[in-house]
Amino acid sequence: MLQKKKQGLLLTSMSSNTLSAVLKKLIQRLCLEDFPCGYGSWRTTNSKGAETEETDALLDMLSCSHSPWRVDASWSPQASALRRMAVLTPERLSTDFVYRYFSTLRVVDKEVSVIDDGLLRFSKLEELVLSANRISQIPAENLPSTLKILELCANEVSALDGLTRRPPPRLQYLGLGSNRLGSHDDASHLTGRHWPQLVCLDLSDCEFQDQRALLSALSTLPCLRTLVLQGNPFTLASCYPGLTVDSLPQLSCLDAVWISSEERRGHRGLTDVRDLKVERASATVSVGRMRGIPDPMMGVDENTPEFPVITYRYHISYDSFSPQAPVTPTSDSEPKFVTENISSDADLPSNKNCAKDKESSTQMDADDPMVHTHGTSNTLTFSKHLISSLAASRRSTSKLPWAECVDFSDTQTHAVRDLSGFKRFLKQGLHLRIEEEKVLSWPSPSEDVTAAKPNPAVKEKKGGKGKETPNKAGSNKDKSKDKKKKSAQELIHNAPVTRVLASVHVPLLNLLKTGQTIDVLCEFGVLHAESESGAALTYKKIQNALK
Repeated sequence: MLQKKKQGLLLTSMSSNTLSAVLKKLIQRLCLEDFPCGYGSWRTTNSKGAETEETDALLDMLSCSHSPWRVDASWSPQASALRRMAVLTPERLSTDFVYRYFSTLRVVDKEVSVIDDGLLRFSKLEELVLSANRISQIPAENLPSTLKILELCANEVSALDGLTRRPPPRLQYLGLGSNRLGSHDDASHLTGRHWPQLVCLDLSDCEFQDQRALLSALSTLPCLRTLVLQGNPFTLASCYPGLTVDSLPQLSCLDAVWISSEERRGHRGLTDVRDLKVERASATVSVGRMRGIPDPMMGVDENTPEFPVITYRYHISYDSFSPQAPVTPTSDSEPKFVTENISSDADLPSNKNCAKDKESSTQMDADDPMVHTHGTSNTLTFSKHLISSLAASRRSTSKLPWAECVDFSDTQTHAVRDLSGFKRFLKQGLHLRIEEEKVLSWPSPSEDVTAAKPNPAVKEKKGGKGKETPNKAGSNKDKSKDKKKKSAQELIHNAPVTRVLASVHVPLLNLLKTGQTIDVLCEFGVLHAESESGAALTYKKIQNALK
């Protein structure tokens, strides 16, 4: 008996994920038969013929913002109208009438996983929005033939064969963005044979990589005027959007931007270029100046021994998307893909990690687009072509000594062919780290012996009975210079010790959705120099522990 109850609960849970079950709950929450709608004691008349509740008062209860009988009707424009009708003419609201009354349904983020045949009861449905659910299959036989708008963005759709078996013949808008689509088979289901009246198509943030194959299919859509492709891997290539504009001459709007006649003329003939690089991108990371690094020699005791000699150097490191060595751009005229300006400056007015985020577009070219950064702060640059292997590898700027304003002036450009991997990299963003390298240097053994020998100047002073040699000051200066040269040549350096002073995350997602440039001003926060007394304190703790 207990097992049967468990099975019943499981079936109920599964059915609640169907679209018809969710719509039934939404309709029930309209309370079309409960107060203040429908018939009831509140609508009966007394012996004098006066109504218990006036109609205007009942209507106010439906719309008043403070009314406890107000319900959420945002999922359909017809929901509020049905409630008013339930007050004015409740006798009209039969079950079939209610289902036929809806022409728009917007079921967003309701955990719907199945589009079942219960949707066919909405025989006059023209707009169906099912975004942000868990739908993986689209059975066309369960869609009303009256549909003109169908949106399924941000679901789990991975194939379109079920949708094209018997697609709604009047469909004018199809939204499939942010789904697991991208194969050649998916592209073959987006043709004029399946969608003769389709005007607007949204394929944003999918996984299409073969631009030519997709455009070949879309070119057969006779009524297509608006197209959204941003966020697909091939949109990172330099030939996008020029190749798209030239391949679809009937297109009026691409990625929410109207196509001008000048732009169309500028890309004319691009589809006829056989050796066009459609799967290549490049990215440039540039680091400029940085301020705010604490002085490591601040507070150093003047009586500190001469050895070991401690040197500090600083650099910026980041994980690159290309394991290959940097390459130099081939042309200064190539379009640039700027990522940002990054700095740590004590004078910056903002305390946020990213105080400024602005985007600027640059002109596209048929060749490899590049990424650049502008300004005098730390800068990153990215462009639109990729490398076959996109495994992350550590990159760093040149190592420079401390200064109030460290000018790295470091630029590295990477070529890429794995557009899908580049897209994943941009979604993750870039992590920048300020690293300090500390090296201890000691005199070589030969120098120790030399240092132990008596000073010739002292020996001569004793033999001469107190007489000083002429030009003593000049002699000391020469010996000081020789000593510095000798020590610089004969010092033995310990292995460098590196520590991360600070890190910051640079979001790059907007590079997938907007132009080729992102400018961001970032702070690394307050940096702290290494404690000079740390080693001494540690030594004292060890001694105390041994006692």
